[in-house]
Amino acid sequence: MSRTSAPPPTDATAPAADSALTHGLKQRHLSMIALGGVIGAGLFVGSGAGIAAAGPSIVVAYGISGLLVMFVMRMLGEMSAANPASGSFSVHAERAIGPWAGFTAGWSFWVLLCVAVGLEGIGAAQIVTGWLPGTPEWAWVALFMVIFLGTNLAAVKNFGEFEFWFAALKVIAITLFLVLGLLAILGVLPGTDSPGTSNLTGDGGFMPNGSEGLIIGLLASVFAYGGLETVTIAAAESENPVQGVAKAVRTAMWRIAVFYIGSMAVIVTLVPWDDPQVAEVGPFYAMLDHLGIGGAAEIMNVVILVALLSAMNANIYGSSRMACSLVARGQGPKVLGRISSGVPRNAVLASSVFGFLCVLLSYWRPEDVFPWLLNMIGAVILVVWIFIAVSQLILRKRTERESPERLVVRMWLFPVLTIVALVAMAGIFVLMLRQPDTRDQLLATGVLTAVLIVIGVVRQKRAGRTPDA
Repeated sequence: MSRTSAPPPTDATAPAADSALTHGLKQRHLSMIALGGVIGAGLFVGSGAGIAAAGPSIVVAYGISGLLVMFVMRMLGEMSAANPASGSFSVHAERAIGPWAGFTAGWSFWVLLCVAVGLEGIGAAQIVTGWLPGTPEWAWVALFMVIFLGTNLAAVKNFGEFEFWFAALKVIAITLFLVLGLLAILGVLPGTDSPGTSNLTGDGGFMPNGSEGLIIGLLASVFAYGGLETVTIAAAESENPVQGVAKAVRTAMWRIAVFYIGSMAVIVTLVPWDDPQVAEVGPFYAMLDHLGIGGAAEIMNVVILVALLSAMNANIYGSSRMACSLVARGQGPKVLGRISSGVPRNAVLASSVFGFLCVLLSYWRPEDVFPWLLNMIGAVILVVWIFIAVSQLILRKRTERESPERLVVRMWLFPVLTIVALVAMAGIFVLMLRQPDTRDQLLATGVLTAVLIVIGVVRQKRAGRTPDA
């Protein structure tokens, strides 16, 4: 038996809709989706606030959160390789814990992705209106929505091609950035002198704001890793789901190390952490400007625009597949589960409309409803990660007992590292409660999660369903 092949799953809970979806994604699509999924606007822009708070110790913060994300992806990869499904962790949670868990994990993630689509559309429109002042932001958001709605309503290979080239551009951009940074650090880039360790140890030292600054940087870094889960959703529509998931998960470690931790190390080595540009316009722009790269602002605007558009495309795809999977398992309105030519077009349309509604709320109710919506999704990814870890604890033992040949990807040092990850997630919740900026997010996400759990439990009792024995 090949290490990257396994017999098809036979679970009763495997979504019937997956058989109706086409397998139009090639291995190159899946590989690039996995590669590009870790390079988002959160890295290019959001990391600035973390550097401003933690200083050079942001490298440690990204290292700690990156390790946690590696554990989560390994757990998710183990389950997804054993049982590929477009519902990914929602399907795994249902099999392991019960229908209420699959319902909660799936619909909370759907809300997260749909709101994110709106936010990314707003961010992309702001960049374009900077180039074309006087044009309305909402019109650009609508245009982007229409383009990606069309992309996702067509065959899945169209989505794959868009993401392939978006991801390729992001990978090329960040690779060039890292190469320039390393040359500057070594002092061999024309017109620059090596800074040595002056920016790492001077001006307050490695942890200029102490442990509190490191904590803020840690919280900022955790939420910058969003998007990695999409590859396990897309794998169900690839030519070889098991091989695709296995390869993506096994390369996650070096991708996180190079793109996230490597970028932070290069930036804080070359640019003083308290440079106002780091927080105001982004650390990547600050570094290019520091090196005297002409047109740094426009270069970064193009890269960020690509990252935002890529995220919009991927999130419309991911949210539609999650909704379709939930409906196939009796966890949502049947109209969203209709599949035409291998594409869940109603789910694509509903996800896009919900995302655009979020954009309209940013104009109609910017003082109350929109901020509440943003807070509500603030900690959803942590809730999803907890479901992943608990599901893996349960399903690993069941799979070893029933179908050990399907464990082509295995979580390291099971169950020790799974438990360590769960403890780390609980610790992040505690840290969020301690910080005023994140406390409201945690509480709002808690309300959303509690409401979904109640609905899920009621639905489960009415249906008389239980998790697999």
